[in-house]
Amino acid sequence: MIKTSSSDICEAADNLQGFVGYHRKAQHYIVRFSEDSFGMDVADDDITPASEFVWSQAHEGLMSLDRQRLGILFEQNIDDRLRITEPLRVYMRRTDLPQIVVERTLKA
Repeated sequence: MIKTSSSDICEAADNLQGFVGYHRKAQHYIVRFSEDSFGMDVADDDITPASEFVWSQAHEGLMSLDRQRLGILFEQNIDDRLRITEPLRVYMRRTDLPQIVVERTLKA
């Protein structure tokens, strides 16, 4: 049995690909693989790399790996294109464990 550490899960989250934007008219998030493919309904400042989208501000400079936001990516059913790997699947399955909270900075 292979053990998955929180470090493995954080690394897998940082390796996610694609871009997420909020589609105001349809009122839901959409995922694309190029910033240019969103169109006029998604403002440029609402387009976020998937690897940053899954992190949410926790408190005092800490960030939480957000299961709800990961769920949005999982619902796309394009795991290979998004680079969803086994450590993230383990994190989503193990709801008995608390969310991962770490000190990190946003990637540019």
